[in-house]
Amino acid sequence: QVQLVESGGGLVQPGGSLRLSCAASGSISSINVMGWYRQAPGKEREWLASIDSGGGTNYASSVTGRFTISRDNAKNTLYLQMNSLKPEDTAVYYCNAWITTTTRRGYWGQGTQVTVSS
Repeated sequence: QVQLVESGGGLVQPGGSLRLSCAASGSISSINVMGWYRQAPGKEREWLASIDSGGGTNYASSVTGRFTISRDNAKNTLYLQMNSLKPEDTAVYYCNAWITTTTRRGYWGQGTQVTVSS
């Protein structure tokens, strides 16, 4: 059984920073691409950033220059450093990972709330 557990969300003022973490656990053979998504109330889930096992990254234009994705392969942990936060960044943030156990499939975390407000 594989689990992804996010942490680090909370309330922050506009212009502030937060660092999200996503820890994968279970009978993991390998982890390929990992990514961050978010979903605001009344909106569809939005892809934010991805990172492959070699550290190659891609970002959505809405977060380029403000958010940084990284991973610690030894700890099976994904991170999202979020700077210069705006009220429109308010959403539930989810991590996603393509994980091989006996088979390869995608997994989602349970989400962590980020609220940007003064």
